[in-house]
Amino acid sequence: MKYVIGIDLGTSAVKILLMDQNGNVAHEISKSYPLIHEKSGYSEQEPELWVEKTREGLAELVKEFNGDVNDIEGISFSGQMHGLVLLDKSHQVLRNAILWNDVRTTPQCKQIYDVVGQDKLLQITKNPALEGFTLPKILWVKEHEPYIFEQAAIFLLPKDYLRFRMTGQIHSEYSDAAGTLLLNVGEKEWSQEICALFELKHDFCPPLVESHECVGTLTEQFSNETGLSPATKVFAGGADNACGAIGSGILSEGNTLCSVGTSGVVLSYEERNDRDFAGKVHYFNHGKENAFYTMGVTLAAGYSLNWFKDVFAENESYEELLNGLEEVPVGSNGLLFTPYLVGERTPYADPTIRASFIGMEGSHTKKDFARAVLEGITFSLHESIEIFRDSGKKIDTIISIGGGAKNETWLQIQADIFNTKIVKLKSEQGPGIGAAILAAYGAGWSSSLKEIADLFIKPAKTYEPIADNVAKYQELFTLYKEVYQHTKGLNEGLAKFRK
Repeated sequence: MKYVIGIDLGTSAVKILLMDQNGNVAHEISKSYPLIHEKSGYSEQEPELWVEKTREGLAELVKEFNGDVNDIEGISFSGQMHGLVLLDKSHQVLRNAILWNDVRTTPQCKQIYDVVGQDKLLQITKNPALEGFTLPKILWVKEHEPYIFEQAAIFLLPKDYLRFRMTGQIHSEYSDAAGTLLLNVGEKEWSQEICALFELKHDFCPPLVESHECVGTLTEQFSNETGLSPATKVFAGGADNACGAIGSGILSEGNTLCSVGTSGVVLSYEERNDRDFAGKVHYFNHGKENAFYTMGVTLAAGYSLNWFKDVFAENESYEELLNGLEEVPVGSNGLLFTPYLVGERTPYADPTIRASFIGMEGSHTKKDFARAVLEGITFSLHESIEIFRDSGKKIDTIISIGGGAKNETWLQIQADIFNTKIVKLKSEQGPGIGAAILAAYGAGWSSSLKEIADLFIKPAKTYEPIADNVAKYQELFTLYKEVYQHTKGLNEGLAKFRK
């Protein structure tokens, strides 16, 4: 039996999947690492921890593997997008990575619009200048840490840095590069125009390859430390959302995905590189060659539930916290939650807005609040679906993965709020499976990415919308959308009191 490994480098943990040729998960391991929040709006991580925890996880996997390590034919990656890793000319890390959910770069986003122009930026990169993207982070370091920037020879995205440490080879690939604001998304090349406007040398950007391309094998050191064969092929991989799409079968027109991790996304497949959403949603290169996807983002999706548990139910498991939510009626007994804990991206792109519970009264219980959190996250995701539908896209079936697919009540809430059929997969490790599919495709298990995906991806259960619930949620969604408008000014005033 042959095997491949999918490594999903997430925001809070690295997840490692060993998959066999029949599409079965033979083994999975997760290793967590912390976030660094030095100030309000800052979010960083130590890149060495990604390497350390991945090395530990792979060594543990090999130790528990009963087969021949030479039968593990390839490794590929899924990775958190947008994060900035700066390397000097000796390829040493210069500072902590600045992550996708860091929102310190509002002035740099304005600078990008002033220098490039909003229309030109959308024409080249297909995306607006948002705080989470990579170019604003580069400009922030250039302005605030010039002594570090002067030493910077090249930048990498998180999973690309991890892959470099495993192979000694420096590359990026199109699906992750699309989230930097430095890639010409339609032409699939670094934009010389944007690099020149910000005085960035062209070799500051890493060489680009396709997601399924082999970029090398494991270094002797990494092989010795993990027990994997030094002949193990290593493939480029893709951005977490691109890999989530592959790992959920979003490989043809009309397919849509809802994924809840730390952030939440609604993602829809695109064949064309010229559709115009006026920057309302993201437009990225797919991990499938010569394909694209559009995507809306909720910044604090799973993070909102994690926050609620940590603050109000620290000693409960998630199962205990969510047990009995089906007994709480639609609308959480008149309680609304907006999940703006770290600002919001779609449809507002607002780093200052913050979360709210609206309608609290003395009779509300913890279960009401817990259901309101799930409904609020889903309302936020629904705003992206509304944009897609308004553009003429038909959405009647959505694959749900991640944290939102782990609870039956939440899956039904999604079906009712989205007013569409929801499909839960047998495995919810979408990005990790997507990475494994890329490794299998790169290793030559099939001449078709879709054939491998069809083998690896197995539906488990379907949830249909309940008409009465749909009607109630449509009314509640109208109220939900009003909360942002009514709290925007309040949060701008409160911003100066945050440390």
